[in-house]
Amino acid sequence: CQRVWRRYHLIRKVTEQLHEEWEVLVNQLDINLTNQWISSKMLRPFLFFITQPSSWYKGQQTKTVKSISRCFKIILNSINSMDQSKNFCSFAVGFPEERSIWLYQAKKLISLCSCILARCDHCCCKDVNMVEISTLTMRLAISLTDCKTWKNLTSENTRAADASVETLIEFIGTRQSGTYRCVRRYIKCFGPHVTPGKIDSAIAPDDQLLVTASAVTLALRPFNSTRADMGVDLTGAAKEYFTLILTIPYICKRLPPLLLPALKHISVLQPSLSILLISKDKIFEEISKLEQSEVSNVDNSTIPYCGWALGNLITLATEHDDLSNSGCFIQGLDCCLYVDAINCISQNLLKCFEESKGMLHCIDDRATNNTSITEEADTNDSCRTKTLFMDLLKPIYQQWHLRKLLILAKEDVPCDRETNHDLDQRQVKRRSLKLTDIICFYYYMLRIFSSLNPSIGPLPILNMLSFTPGFLVDLWGTLEISIFGQTGQKSQEPEHVKQLAGSSSGEQISSTRQRRNTKDTPKKWANVLHKITGKSNDADDTNLSDSLTSENSNDDALILWDIETMRQGSEGIGKDVMHMLHLFCAIYGHLLLVLDDIEFYEKQIPFTLEQQRKIASALNTFVYNSFLQNSGSGNKPLIDVTVRCLNLLYERDSRHRFCPSSLWLSPARTGRIPIAAAARAHEAAFASLVGTTSGIPTRSSVLTTVPHVYPFEERVQMFREFIELDKASRRANGEVSGPGPGSIEIVIRRGHIVEDGYRQLNCLRSKLKSCIHVSFVSECGLPEAGLDYGGLSKEFLTDLSKAAFSPEYGLFTQTSTSDSSIIPSSSAKLLDNGIDMIEFLGRVVGKALYEGILLDYCFSQVFVQKLLGRYSFLDELSTLDSELYRSLMQLK
Repeated sequence: CQRVWRRYHLIRKVTEQLHEEWEVLVNQLDINLTNQWISSKMLRPFLFFITQPSSWYKGQQTKTVKSISRCFKIILNSINSMDQSKNFCSFAVGFPEERSIWLYQAKKLISLCSCILARCDHCCCKDVNMVEISTLTMRLAISLTDCKTWKNLTSENTRAADASVETLIEFIGTRQSGTYRCVRRYIKCFGPHVTPGKIDSAIAPDDQLLVTASAVTLALRPFNSTRADMGVDLTGAAKEYFTLILTIPYICKRLPPLLLPALKHISVLQPSLSILLISKDKIFEEISKLEQSEVSNVDNSTIPYCGWALGNLITLATEHDDLSNSGCFIQGLDCCLYVDAINCISQNLLKCFEESKGMLHCIDDRATNNTSITEEADTNDSCRTKTLFMDLLKPIYQQWHLRKLLILAKEDVPCDRETNHDLDQRQVKRRSLKLTDIICFYYYMLRIFSSLNPSIGPLPILNMLSFTPGFLVDLWGTLEISIFGQTGQKSQEPEHVKQLAGSSSGEQISSTRQRRNTKDTPKKWANVLHKITGKSNDADDTNLSDSLTSENSNDDALILWDIETMRQGSEGIGKDVMHMLHLFCAIYGHLLLVLDDIEFYEKQIPFTLEQQRKIASALNTFVYNSFLQNSGSGNKPLIDVTVRCLNLLYERDSRHRFCPSSLWLSPARTGRIPIAAAARAHEAAFASLVGTTSGIPTRSSVLTTVPHVYPFEERVQMFREFIELDKASRRANGEVSGPGPGSIEIVIRRGHIVEDGYRQLNCLRSKLKSCIHVSFVSECGLPEAGLDYGGLSKEFLTDLSKAAFSPEYGLFTQTSTSDSSIIPSSSAKLLDNGIDMIEFLGRVVGKALYEGILLDYCFSQVFVQKLLGRYSFLDELSTLDSELYRSLMQLK
């Protein structure tokens, strides 16, 4: 340690002494400023003491800045001299020894200029000297790297000058120069929205623009050099540029718009995309190290640096107009290379999200009742950062972007791509854009939007994908080939099912629709509403339902609907199929919410009924086997979207059939788990789960997620098995489960059955499962004779529900005059204890189900969907407001 200290002390002493001598030397009046004097007498000692840390200490900084200013002015004046003996850059075209000296000193000057640039912060710097030195620094760096600014050049030494400059520019692209790291630090000093009003008054806007433009020019020198045009290797420069410049958060919003065309130029963007695909592992490793070294950065806590590279590349590769929702890719862009590079970055970004273990979601959900002001401020900053990031991805959810990619994929034009930048081993691979590349592109984008969009999730991209003509059909066509095969996709359905579902469902519905279309408009809409509610009076619809229901007894169909490629669930399909399936289910599940029955059944948009059955069959097999193979948890995003799409198809089929009932049942009935065992497994799975905040249970089993795979009769048996298990558990805990001492006794007046029931039972909560002993009091106030052995309790629950659910009572109302289904009345909240009464009636329904008592009333499908936390279809709006539904359909 003492040796190191003595060495440092000695170097510092020599530096200060050399600096003093240098000051005396350059301040002499009778100096002959030849190039030899500049190189040996001025630059050699200057480059020594200026690069020592002691020169930049707080006490020495002002003196150092003045020395730099004096030195750079001398060099710039020398470069502008027409006298070759006084021009410093004449060494660049001189003898080999002179060229070597010039190149060494020029590299040192470039590194020094970069370091000075990194110290310049125009947002807060008020030191006029520092502003002046930054301007001089960039002027010198630009002059040294552009021989066209040298005044002493002749036609004979132009090639030699170009060679020297190209070597210097090649040095800029290396890590040793530190240029890109310093440019990064300088650009990051600007905020996301730099305006002249935010610039300090001591700094002229022209000076800032000059320095910024020079910094960008310096960073782009390797890409615009003569050697680059000749095909010289740009691996080092492109790697540094991608790692250090393109990962700057919202760089396009930091820089003045005047400079963006330079960053968007194909000569800069194309090598950056190519180097990513060649050295992606090394680049992502370097980005990760950079992220760790800049951990104090505010932006780093929300968006990884590879995410900013993704957003910056998308913004730089496109030109779009937000007002007209139009745009295009930059001229000359290899879109296949662009898609591959974005897919590569997106895959790494999603990997970062998974490794963070939900940290991004926790940032948004940290605000609780005792959240501090600091935490709330951090959350707001996080949301703002995400919003800025999502703004960079805006071209992705504009329709022109997808359409242009689809056009290129259909044209199938191959492009030459260099796979190796080594001059001796350069290979050229012909590659054309495929539909599968576009599918992967939007699959990754959908996942990113779902993870990061702070307010509306993936809705923008889902809206665009759902309503781009032809994309969903093409996506299913590619997926259908992967699932059913190229040649056998037409023969998967058994012939009798084709005839049944095809002729009966398709032709009968079509003929029925045609007959309806001949009627006048009011009758047409009335029949549509009847069909929606499942109460159609048409004989054809009734026959269709009966014929489809008859398929329940066909055991052969249960096996034939089992799609072989889906039998292993999510573990049995490839990565490409997984991406296609995820994207298809997300898009189609979104589209199904707004497809009305006329489009779905009559116009058969976007798929025919035969295709709908194939989709339902494939999804049903996939979801069932995914849970059967216990692979649902490992691919949760995929399982979630497939389950949602499958449930939406099943709910539409439940309202109006387009599939035989056997299609929805689990394949291979003989291998199904026994009812009692399934019930016990279901209960055991839920015992270890924590309920969600919404009150909807987490998906954990087939019975919870897709209960339709079991026939209704079996589901009823399972439900009764659940109740028997619960009763047995209560008996084991000593609770009373039958008539006798300890049962709950209540007295009910015949004329006030709802009020008395509410007053005596609502406070029991879970004890309502116990046996209830009911004593009725007549309207005259006299107790009625009789013992309650279950009959009076059943009578009480039946009469209570009949009275409370009656529309005359005011808590519930019928959805329409033609439908007996009921839904909570909007005026219930105006009644005394109206909301509490509805909650109590929910307990009454639960008690009736627990005791196996059937109630006469049926809830509306919309109300049931709301209870289950699901969306309702557009057609179901007619049960709530027929006028609004009719207006929306006419508008659509």
